[in-house]
Amino acid sequence: METLPSLTRDLVSIPSHDDEAAAGEHITAWLRDHTDAQVTRDDHGNVIARKGQGDTSLALVGHHDVVPPDGSQVDAGGEYVLEEHDGRLYGRGAADMKGCVAAAMLAFRDADPAGELVFASFAGEEQGGLGCQAAIEDGFAPDYAVVGEGSTGYSAPGTTDVAVAHKGRRGSTIVTEGAAAHASEPEAGANAIYRATDAVDVVRDLDFPSTTVLGHEMSGSVAVTEIDGGSAWNVIPERCAVTVDERTVPGERAPLDRVEAIDGVSWRVDQDLPPMACGDADFANAALDAATAAQDATPEHVVKPHATDAGWLAQAGTECVIVGAAEPGEAHTGDESVSLAVLERCQDIYERVAESWPQSRL
Repeated sequence: METLPSLTRDLVSIPSHDDEAAAGEHITAWLRDHTDAQVTRDDHGNVIARKGQGDTSLALVGHHDVVPPDGSQVDAGGEYVLEEHDGRLYGRGAADMKGCVAAAMLAFRDADPAGELVFASFAGEEQGGLGCQAAIEDGFAPDYAVVGEGSTGYSAPGTTDVAVAHKGRRGSTIVTEGAAAHASEPEAGANAIYRATDAVDVVRDLDFPSTTVLGHEMSGSVAVTEIDGGSAWNVIPERCAVTVDERTVPGERAPLDRVEAIDGVSWRVDQDLPPMACGDADFANAALDAATAAQDATPEHVVKPHATDAGWLAQAGTECVIVGAAEPGEAHTGDESVSLAVLERCQDIYERVAESWPQSRL
């Protein structure tokens, strides 16, 4: 019987930053070979499997695409480099998040579910959740989901916690228009950079929305991260663009449209990744009970700062929690790695949740 380390090595070794097809095919074939589940791979590259019966469905959710590798993570032939030492597997995608995809696959295979159990590995998560969005549009709608993004090391080093919420991200651009003129006669034009700085002052004075999720405070943020304007040292600029990064919380958003009250200023949204908040305390507690039983440490409910596919699922009506092996700072790095022992722990947690929920509500 295949082990978690070997399955993780197999998945991490498959390049999937430019094209997720090979990774998706491998997951599909494995599920068909090792389970009796109904397995599909849709036109978007998502892999979805179902087994068990019941009025309530629980999904184990991950993604098999990765960000582009660092130069040290590929060999001369373009293959991914894997190393294993000190109980950790190193390679692009080990932490984010093929390790937990492998853990979810084995948990899906082995669990005797309390209701319908679904496995889903999406494509395009690193491109803003394209695969998850497409699956939802096609009718993917589990009642509950455990998403395998990182939740280890938040309350204490090495502890696998249960994230009950995460922030979203709204990326937007403020564009200011002016009128060009020779810099020796600035009054003959309208300085787009000056208008941009006025807009930045508005952004700096905004209050950040905040909320509470199952007793945990969540606060958003807004930051100007880029500015681009001007064409020459002696020309009054006629255009300037300002990039704004906003971390959102469920409910309100920062009123960035206020900048449009300034003459010559417009604002557009370029990306809007939704936040996630679990609204079912019983489900969150069931996941925490499973995490507690699977380790010697004492896990907690925590809040993640990063957007995940759980945001899209929550927006569509699925109650979500996040449980995964990745620790803060591990993903998307040149020395990305994951603890094999924590992956085993995550597999255990996934199985425990699958076998206790929704019965734990009775």
